[in-house]
Amino acid sequence: MSMIRSASHPTASALNVSRDGLRRLFGSMVQDSREMIQRSVEDCARLAGMEPSEWAAIEAGYVPADPAKLRSMAAALEIRYDQLLMMVHLCQGAWTE
Repeated sequence: MSMIRSASHPTASALNVSRDGLRRLFGSMVQDSREMIQRSVEDCARLAGMEPSEWAAIEAGYVPADPAKLRSMAAALEIRYDQLLMMVHLCQGAWTE
């Protein structure tokens, strides 16, 4: 019985691991999109109006919540904004605190 209760109420630690995984998934999708168009981190960052370290942080799992930043990222990745929003939607648990 306690195993069922435990499974239905994940611990804070388990939720943090899940959020970390979602953040990494978002970063991986951004990186894959960038590599598909054979563009460097530096080039994408410049095109998006970011520092290369900021772009690299996104690929490492930082998830920006600013719509303007997401729009500039989509343009740098040569994808539609709604495509990037789909990635965001798939990883939406990364924003839940």
